[in-house]
Amino acid sequence: MDSIILGIIGVVLIISYLWYASLILKRNNVRGSLSGIDVQLKKRSDLIPNILAVAKKFMQHEMEIMKEITGLRTQVDKKYDPNNITEVKNHFADSELLANKLGQFMMSVENYPDLKSNQAMIEVIQSLNEVEAQLTAARRFYNSTVTALNNTIQIFPGNLIAKLANIQELPFYQTDEASKAPINTSEFLS
Repeated sequence: MDSIILGIIGVVLIISYLWYASLILKRNNVRGSLSGIDVQLKKRSDLIPNILAVAKKFMQHEMEIMKEITGLRTQVDKKYDPNNITEVKNHFADSELLANKLGQFMMSVENYPDLKSNQAMIEVIQSLNEVEAQLTAARRFYNSTVTALNNTIQIFPGNLIAKLANIQELPFYQTDEASKAPINTSEFLS
């Protein structure tokens, strides 16, 4: 009888440990994928001075948006605590705002034919497009790792073990509301 009770306790301990180890692995995967986003944000951030330097020669009228981009770049490059959900959400919001301002700026570039045909600007824009594609992939990977972690936390006994280990659900990367709005193509066709 004692051996049966010890066997049951042993099985429960083994299952608990395996679930705990799974939570830790998934949390670390989320941290790694969040770091992947930050690497791409840093690449984009490093390109911004080159873009602005080339454009500055041509676009004196666009100085205000260039200043905004520079300020947002500084904000996105700030350190944050990846364990603090609020800081992660703010980091995502800042990076999305920077992406929107960069998009506005790139639309302004279209109004400057000499700038659009400048070889340095073409190369910088190509590099930016590559980084944006990599950033999109990094965000998708982050969301998939967050899904795995959050699912494990939400399923019994993961919810109990997560509380004991102080592991919290993490936020998904989501675009801002402006990016979700439908595009009025008539503006571009007239």
